Amino acid sequence: MESLSTPTALAVDDRLVIAGRPLRSRLMVGTGKYRSNAEMVAAIEASGAEVVTVAVRRVDLNRADEEGMLFHLDPGRYLLLPNTAGCYTAAEAVRYARLARAAGFTDWVKLEVIGDAETLLPDVAATIEAARELIADGFNVLAYTNDDLITALRLEDAGCAAVMPLASPIGSGLGLVNPYNVRTIKARLSVPVIVDAGVGTASDAAVTMEQGVDGILMNTALAEAGDPVRMSRAMGLATEAGRLAYLAGRMPRRERAVPSSPLTGMLS
Repeated sequence: MESLSTPTALAVDDRLVIAGRPLRSRLMVGTGKYRSNAEMVAAIEASGAEVVTVAVRRVDLNRADEEGMLFHLDPGRYLLLPNTAGCYTAAEAVRYARLARAAGFTDWVKLEVIGDAETLLPDVAATIEAARELIADGFNVLAYTNDDLITALRLEDAGCAAVMPLASPIGSGLGLVNPYNVRTIKARLSVPVIVDAGVGTASDAAVTMEQGVDGILMNTALAEAGDPVRMSRAMGLATEAGRLAYLAGRMPRRERAVPSSPLTGMLS
């Protein structure tokens, strides 16, 4: 039997598959808020992520500009996932997804339609509307939403390639505030469930993955850490650890002590 400590065995036996594409890493990362492009590149490398999101509305799409973010990201190494962050209507989100595709991005899109500027919570009705239009136009849609089961089911029914419930509000770092909701969504959906937004540190990532979800997307937790490169490495390890713990199955919780060694056959 091959040892579970073998990284290649883990990568092959437990890959995340979205829209037919296998991924070794279950951690996806964003590109915003870093102090420099060099720091961003080093952090992404340290995370081990293969999927990297780019907010189409907020970046220069000219890949030849050395000052721009895209100049530093190799599309042969990473799946650059356009993100409709900053869009407040379905029409805006659809427009920017199509703009990204026209600019040479993949036909994958992380769909985000914000409903409230203060909390940054999603507009679920507009998200479903935009998802349907983009899917009809040939996109593989990964839809950011709240942690509501009914919305998640409707996004799956619309044909989304993955559903992305929040752990807590964008940029809050509060971690997973409603594990029951997220577990319920995962139990009911057939498409991958990627938790997006709110993870603050490595323990948050491990706890989130222990719910059985398929992956995590994060940005602020990395970019605003004191040392983004170290935090990125920690998040990569925590994501893998949480996944392994879920697959292993935790011991039962008990309200009394149970000896870890047998009581029979003890030396007198």
